[in-house]
Amino acid sequence: MKKKALVTGVAGQDGSYLAELLLEKGYEVHGLVRRTSNENATYRIDHIKDRINLIEGEVSDSGSVYSIVEEYKFDEIYNLAAQSHVGTSFKQPDYTMQVDALGPLHFLEAIRRYSPKTRFYQASTSELFGKNFTEVREAWEDMVVDRYQDENTEFMPQSPYAVAKLAAHNLVRIYREGYGLHAGCGILFNHESERRGENFVTRKITKWLGEYKVWAETHGVVNPTFSEDYIHYENESFPKLRLGNIKACRDWGHAQDYVEAMWLMTQQDSADDYVISTGETYSVHDFLTEAFNVISISDYDQYIVIDPKFYRPAEVEYLKGRSDKAKEVLGWSPKISFKELVKRMVWSDINGKKEKVHKLQKEEL
Repeated sequence: MKKKALVTGVAGQDGSYLAELLLEKGYEVHGLVRRTSNENATYRIDHIKDRINLIEGEVSDSGSVYSIVEEYKFDEIYNLAAQSHVGTSFKQPDYTMQVDALGPLHFLEAIRRYSPKTRFYQASTSELFGKNFTEVREAWEDMVVDRYQDENTEFMPQSPYAVAKLAAHNLVRIYREGYGLHAGCGILFNHESERRGENFVTRKITKWLGEYKVWAETHGVVNPTFSEDYIHYENESFPKLRLGNIKACRDWGHAQDYVEAMWLMTQQDSADDYVISTGETYSVHDFLTEAFNVISISDYDQYIVIDPKFYRPAEVEYLKGRSDKAKEVLGWSPKISFKELVKRMVWSDINGKKEKVHKLQKEEL
C-alpha cells in the first residue's frame, strides 16, 4: 500500500522538488495550495500536476488544517508553507507570525487530535541562529580558527521571520516530548535552485544576469560605458543591478539535495532536529563573482549599485552550518557544489530569457 504524504507549500521551490522525490519513491502525494487569482502560481509543479492531488487550504486557518488532517490521516506531513522572505517579515510581521508560527501549531494540534501516527516534518531555518555562532579556538594562541552553527549553538533570531520560525521550532519539540508525536525540524541553511523566488538575492542576481546577457547579445554590446544607474551601448541602455549588503556570508546549498534530507528525517524510528548545510560559507560578493564569471565578466563593480534601501533593520552577517549529526544518523551529505549551483542558476535564467524573447518574436510574426 502506498504511503500518503501531504506537502504544504508544494508550489514553492522546496515543495516542488520534494513532491518529485516522493513520487519517485512511490508515494501518493497531496499538495496544499492557497486560493489565488494568479493562474501561474503553480508553474513549478505543472509538469507533475496530473500526478498529485492538490488540496485548497490555508495553514493559518485552524479549521482548514483540522478538517484536512482528519479526513486524510496522512502517513507523513511536510510543512514547507511559510512567509519565507526575511526582508518581507519586517514589513509584514503579523502575517509572518500567523503563517510561520500558528500554521505549524495548527498541524501539530490536528495530528495530536485526529492522526497521532502521522509523521510531521517542520521546515526550520538557519536564521534562528542570527548573530550567534560556535567558535573553535587554538588554545595555545587563543586564535579563532573556525566559526559555525550546529544543533548545540544558541539561537538568537534577528528578524520577525526568525522569531516566528523559532516559535514553531519549539512547538515541534514540545509536541514531540509532551505527546510523543513523530515530529522533527530540519534547520536548513540557505538553499537555492533554478526555481528560487525572484525576491531572493541569489535569484535576483542570476535573473538580472540572464536579462543582461540576452540584451548584450541582441545589441552586439562591446565595451559598454557606464553612468550612475545605467549601462550604455550606442543608443541603448540597461539598468544596473541594485543590491544591499554584499558582505553577508551564507552557507548555500541546492534545494534538490536538501529535500532528500527532509525525507530521510521522516524515515527515522524516532524524530529529532537536524542542521542541514554544506559546511561552507560564501559572501554575496563571492556569489556575484561566480555568477558574473559565467558570462565572462571578471570586473563587475561598474555593473552593480549598492542601494541602502535593500539593507535590513537587523542583519545576519555570518552563517555556516555543521551537519555532522545528519551525516552520521541520516547518512546525508550534499552533492551539488556552490560553483555548480551558481552555474545552473545563471544558465537557467539565460535560457529562460531567450525562450521568452523567442516566444515574443514568434507572436509578432
